[in-house]
Amino acid sequence: MKAKAQAPSNIALIKYWGKYDKKLRIPANSSISFNLSEAFTTTSVEFDEKFESDTFIFNGKKAKPAETERVSKHLNLLRNMSKIKHFAKVESRNNFPSSSGIASSASGFAALTLAASSSLGLTLSEKRLSILARLGSGSACRSIPDGFVEWKAGKKSEDSFAHSLYPADFWDICDLVAVTEKGSKKIGSTEGHFLAQSSPFYKERILGMDKKIKETKSALKNKDFTKLGELTEAEAVSMHSVMMTSTPALFYWTPKTLEIMKSVVDWRSKGLETYFTIDAGPNVHIICQSKDVKLLRSKLEGIKGIKDVLINRVSNGAKLLK
Repeated sequence: MKAKAQAPSNIALIKYWGKYDKKLRIPANSSISFNLSEAFTTTSVEFDEKFESDTFIFNGKKAKPAETERVSKHLNLLRNMSKIKHFAKVESRNNFPSSSGIASSASGFAALTLAASSSLGLTLSEKRLSILARLGSGSACRSIPDGFVEWKAGKKSEDSFAHSLYPADFWDICDLVAVTEKGSKKIGSTEGHFLAQSSPFYKERILGMDKKIKETKSALKNKDFTKLGELTEAEAVSMHSVMMTSTPALFYWTPKTLEIMKSVVDWRSKGLETYFTIDAGPNVHIICQSKDVKLLRSKLEGIKGIKDVLINRVSNGAKLLK
């Protein structure tokens, strides 16, 4: 029983930071994202009675015990559903830097969920796959559906899932990731979410999320790039303000992060309409229209210290591979 799946990372336009239910990974607010075409995880899962324990190979190397334990815990959910108790061999590979603010756990657990469920012979709906992926890593639920995606927060597990707002070809916008760091961050997102409520700005941020969601959906519907960009950029700063004022404070930005942010603002003032957003890491995502990709890439490559520029278009969600 073996299956292989591929799932994209995603970039949240309206983000979440903080959880309503930590155990079930239910977020404190809904969010909106789109999938990234050139940042993905490919995972194969094989269940067999010959295996004496679960093994997890990540990027060609045996994973750390804590990582393997997290994967095994997720596999247990699917084993219980299928009534098959065999152990599994999991091999997973990212084509982008892990744990650096490019949502590697999102693509990872989305791919794991789809590959493992298929390997066990389970036929699951998109909603069910999204819910299961969320239990492995919150934002993984957004990497299951296609294109532009909304994750409804909900108050219980069955109500917290992602669904597609528009298909991948709805709007030809792009996300360029300026990679400044390829190493893992010291404090991961899971720990960071636990600290969110210690920020004095947390409650005020949550109170304004419904309005942000409504306005972002309107900007998407009308393909209003300026409005979408303004909302996205302000939202990133809002989330990082909570991070920086939590106890202890989380500083994911580096001097290079800030340099890129300021460059984006400067380019925009001179007619190149682009907007930045940043997840929990130092790398910067720059949202632009497809017509501006070549110029924007040239400008980013001119900034000393940027190790790579990943060019993404909006993509479909998780899929099985042959």
